[in-house]
Amino acid sequence: MSHRRLVVLLLPLLLLLVSGAVWGCYFETNDDLTIVALLRGETAAAPVSDLYLYFHGFAGVWSRLYPTAPLVSWYGLTLYGLLYTATVLAFAVLYRLLRPAAGRWGLVAVLVLFWGVAWLEHGLWFNYVRVPLLLAGAGVLFAAQRAPARGALAIGLLAFGLSWLIRPSAALLGGAAALPGAWWLSGRRSLPVLAGAAAWAMLGGLWLNLTWSPAAATFRRLDVLKSNLNDFQLTAPPPRPLSAADSLGLAAVRQWMLADSAVVNEALFARVAPIRPGYFLWETAPTKLLALLRQLPRDYFPLLLLVAATWALVARRPGGRWFWAVQLGYTGLVLGLGVVLKLPPRLALPLLDFWVISNLIFVFGRQPVPRHAVAVLLAVLVAAAVPYGLKTWHRSIVLAAEQQRNNQTREQLSQLAKRADVVVTDLWEQTYKAGSPFQEVLPSAVGGRNKLTNAPLRVSVIGWQTLHPSQPALRQHLTGSRNFTEALRRLGQRPNVAWLLSPEGAALLNRQLALRQQPGQPLMQLESASANRLTWKNAMHAYQFRVKFLHSSSKAKIL
Repeated sequence: MSHRRLVVLLLPLLLLLVSGAVWGCYFETNDDLTIVALLRGETAAAPVSDLYLYFHGFAGVWSRLYPTAPLVSWYGLTLYGLLYTATVLAFAVLYRLLRPAAGRWGLVAVLVLFWGVAWLEHGLWFNYVRVPLLLAGAGVLFAAQRAPARGALAIGLLAFGLSWLIRPSAALLGGAAALPGAWWLSGRRSLPVLAGAAAWAMLGGLWLNLTWSPAAATFRRLDVLKSNLNDFQLTAPPPRPLSAADSLGLAAVRQWMLADSAVVNEALFARVAPIRPGYFLWETAPTKLLALLRQLPRDYFPLLLLVAATWALVARRPGGRWFWAVQLGYTGLVLGLGVVLKLPPRLALPLLDFWVISNLIFVFGRQPVPRHAVAVLLAVLVAAAVPYGLKTWHRSIVLAAEQQRNNQTREQLSQLAKRADVVVTDLWEQTYKAGSPFQEVLPSAVGGRNKLTNAPLRVSVIGWQTLHPSQPALRQHLTGSRNFTEALRRLGQRPNVAWLLSPEGAALLNRQLALRQQPGQPLMQLESASANRLTWKNAMHAYQFRVKFLHSSSKAKIL
């Protein structure tokens, strides 16, 4: 096998395997396992085949694969396979770019060090959003570097298309981040892949808008509105005192309890979370900017050092006007995303990766290559590798401890619910953070009703997924009512339901039950289970429903 194939195909695989064995693989957020729970039918009446906002096509395939082989981590294997593909494409670009100046072993040293300080985190601290960003950008660069080769163009468009199916907005961001590098690689010859990606995005967006059901469209709008409030802090305080219903709705949104459409709806956001640009610019943006300026050098100093090194190499060369304009563009993109939206690790590192790669394309893609360019690049990589390696080692230890705690908590929740057919909870999704992409199923002896996991069906009352159209269908399946509050009341009358809630969650559900109580109905409220019923004394809380009759002595029904 040639040196190129060894470096481009086998080196990324070896690095992925070694980093996974040494440092481990962990989910950055709880989003991934929340998606897996929907795909497996753990939090839905049946495996969900359409996630609407992302994984177009993928969700339909996975929802069929999980019933066939439920112990296989289809989600993790697929996405790590695509992460490997993105790495191969990026290494192929860097190989052709650096090979003439660096030589065989110098190139290998650069790639290994680049992996360690700029790429390892993608596999260690995984989130699905990383994949479309990296795959789209690497595919565009690969096709541009080999233009006008049709095979390379096909690979680039396929990579972008798969990225778009995973998450359209992330694919567009990845393509935009790679655009300067693509232009510096081949100029106008890069237009076919750029135009093809743009056409794919426009036609795909049109297809989604034409095929989405009203429920899916509502899900999309509400997802944006809750993100404006909770994630991006784009909203201002309510302009007037709130009614009891609006106060409850705002508290529920801030607690991510979004399931009750009578409480959380588009009209609520218009009343309690208005967007006022002046308030954002003077009150919110400065705080977010300061936090971002602290985050970037603390977490991504190797990438910033590499950017600075490319600046030093370009500084004395003529014809760098457009280079500096692009640097302003990248700076504006990073700061703009961080201040206006947010810049979590799953976005920050891919964007900085493409900033560095594009700058390297400018430095090494033009003749003559600056003297000592390879030596400068290696020196910066070596200088950053030691402190960043220590930081990565510490992060892996912290993530391993967090994973162990969350696994123990989830096992304890399973034991509390072992006799139930249904679990109503706001605690389960909190245990997903730092989970393993390749161990989706925890061994458990619980007797349940889910055919894939042998566990009770879960009615989650917290998280973005409570907005998904599958949740009213789950309530209909379990209780005969799609209405959230009525479904809770009916579940409260059944003996096979476990209520595992935080005090804050139970308090909000009680406010909803009281607000939605109909005339003549008894008041149903959640109360902490008696001490002898509590098995674990930690963040978990077992609750029971009590029915209070308003015109007679109180009766209690413990469920």
